[in-house]
Amino acid sequence: MAKVLLKNISKSFGKKEILKDINLEINDGEFIVLVGASGCGKSTLLRMIAGLETPTSGEIFIDDNMVNSVAPKDRDIAMVFQSYALYPHLSVKENIALGLKVRKVAKCEIQRRITRAVEILKLEDYINSKPKELSGGQRQRVALARAIVREPKVFLMDEPLSNLDAKLRSEMRSEIKKLHKKLKTTFIYVTHDQTEALTMGDRIVVLNEGMIQQFDTPYNVYNHPKNVFVATFMGANPMNISLAEIKNEIMVMGNISLSLNSMPVSIKNKNEVLVGVRPEDIIPEGNPLYPFNIIKFSAKVVFEENLGAYKNVYFKVGDSEFCSTINAQIPTESEVKFSINPRDLHFFDTKTKEPLYKTMNFSI
Repeated sequence: MAKVLLKNISKSFGKKEILKDINLEINDGEFIVLVGASGCGKSTLLRMIAGLETPTSGEIFIDDNMVNSVAPKDRDIAMVFQSYALYPHLSVKENIALGLKVRKVAKCEIQRRITRAVEILKLEDYINSKPKELSGGQRQRVALARAIVREPKVFLMDEPLSNLDAKLRSEMRSEIKKLHKKLKTTFIYVTHDQTEALTMGDRIVVLNEGMIQQFDTPYNVYNHPKNVFVATFMGANPMNISLAEIKNEIMVMGNISLSLNSMPVSIKNKNEVLVGVRPEDIIPEGNPLYPFNIIKFSAKVVFEENLGAYKNVYFKVGDSEFCSTINAQIPTESEVKFSINPRDLHFFDTKTKEPLYKTMNFSI
């Protein structure tokens, strides 16, 4: 196991700056997820930890040792790629053992490590198979086994599940989390999938345009976003955001209004604020979860998506399109009555895009 520390890491390719002043402290044995849209710099950051890219500036430490000038093979890390990178002419056993043979590990030790890895990943029945005979999920298990036998201090994973179908991705998410629990090793995992990030990480690094937007637990990233980008990026459905006007301590957003009498000055003194609410926090009126102090409004549903157990319904609030996630059994007509608990609203500054206050912390 190992602690990983990144100090003031920046990376440029020519005149294009990819990463800007990244500072991260990853604890021994943590499962950290780097998440962000394509081009945000997450894979470049992972490759710098691996030694496959060199920082333009800054320092990388693994277990208190600066590794900027240390070759990848000497960093005691193992990397799992998106493409599996298996040799098609070698069997599963040979693919797993290859890296150890190159390092001239003793045969008895190679066999011990292979036996342990295939047992952990349930590959016993495929040990003599070639990659072409395996499914995508099985190939990914082989790639993981090849990393496990290295017995590294740090596992690096670059979107390892992106080539799998939805069902396999879900299964492999569970497998990788179980693997982390068994090995108790530091994992750094890159993905663009918010669901993967929220379900797998002990902590999540949200990146945008080469900068860290938030580094926190999945709960805090989802429920206490540090800015509008995090609020709208994280989650199966992004947070609804709309501009609201404030006059005489009344907030107005389309046909939704709320008295701000009990709000802090940071909100009441504004002329405009950005208001956010999660789709699952907009519910049909009359739901027993919200027996009092609720905001009620009606909206015309313009589109809906049926997703089995629930559905997303879309409607206008002022000039903004909102989404509500509701029980699929609830019929939706052209005009629907909705409710919002004021405690579920988020308020952001229109200029900084940072939170003004979270209403759940006060009585209303």
